[in-house]
Amino acid sequence: MYERFLRQITDFIFVETPLKPADVIFIPGNGYPQMAERAAGLWREGMAPYALPSGKFSILSDRFSGPLDKKERYGGDYDTEWAFLRDVLVKNGVDASRILKEDQATYTYENAIYSRKVTDEKGLKVRKAILCCKNYHARRCMLYYQLLFPRTKIYVAPSQADGINRDNWHRQERGIAAVLGEMERCGSQFHQIIKDLEG
Repeated sequence: MYERFLRQITDFIFVETPLKPADVIFIPGNGYPQMAERAAGLWREGMAPYALPSGKFSILSDRFSGPLDKKERYGGDYDTEWAFLRDVLVKNGVDASRILKEDQATYTYENAIYSRKVTDEKGLKVRKAILCCKNYHARRCMLYYQLLFPRTKIYVAPSQADGINRDNWHRQERGIAAVLGEMERCGSQFHQIIKDLEG
């Protein structure tokens, strides 16, 4: 019974889907390079013509605190998450002219909201999109982007960035806090959204 319980949580949080060619690759703001590296690989494969990293810095901070991994390669002085993610994309072969800009978002829902503004202003019809996010952030990211792109088929391409994955999260205190914290946020952060949509 316990194994089934763990599997249900794992399957809910760690979303991953088969990928197909899309109109854009979304990268929600963060300080890890792995998600943008994955996006760059997909771009080089021709999976989408544009990449759209999003993010200013955390709402809990007054600046971008810098890369959280691979600092030896991505050691620049970045003002925003977007600037950092753009640099990761460029260093991994993405044409700078194909990187769209969103550098105002301070939390995940804003990543989706402001990314929608960018695609609308560009006149980009997003029928299909690939979402490159952290593995245990995948469900919440997907829900937010699906809310803002309701007519879009969203494919989820998660990356492991900090040692937590679907197989080991429940064996470490840090993983338990991260995954169950996502479960809590999937509930708490949608209270007002659902009320607004239903109202």
